[in-house]
Amino acid sequence: MCGGEGTRLDAPGEKPLFEVAGDPMVERVTRALRGADVDEVYAVTSPAAPETRAYLRDREVSVVEGTGEGYVADLDAALDAVDPPVVTVVADLPLLAPEHVNAALAAHDGRNVTVCVPTRLKEALAVSAETTRSHGGVERSPTGLNVVAAGEADERVETSWDARLAVNVNYADDAAVAEVLADGP
Repeated sequence: MCGGEGTRLDAPGEKPLFEVAGDPMVERVTRALRGADVDEVYAVTSPAAPETRAYLRDREVSVVEGTGEGYVADLDAALDAVDPPVVTVVADLPLLAPEHVNAALAAHDGRNVTVCVPTRLKEALAVSAETTRSHGGVERSPTGLNVVAAGEADERVETSWDARLAVNVNYADDAAVAEVLADGP
């Protein structure tokens, strides 16, 4: 999912092309997906991301054109193009690794899988927590990594304490933390 405008990041250019540790975020996410147990990588762009669309086409990624009317509308466009179950991930999760994707796939049991981190992990890292939800009495924040099942499936929430999944780059401070963690093991 890489069609957002990235206005909160306040950086020149399109958000998916914002670099973390020398690579565009969308490249880092694509690399993680290619290293995981997925059959094909699709990217959902929007009219707000024409440079991202061109960048991805040059890298032999199947591009689905979203409407640019928001995440849900673009997700619907993706699901019209690809048969579920599908892994969905946002382009601003630059520390995503193949093992994260494989763990989400392993958790898929016919239900939708939403991968979250404890909100207190985001707070400890001093990164933004745009959305929180209580699950099992604990505040959690969705990471942007999901497995979407066919139809109106129930949801399974998986929680990870992996700091790499806690960093969605929405603001400059988030990008600074991503840079530090990208240099780790």
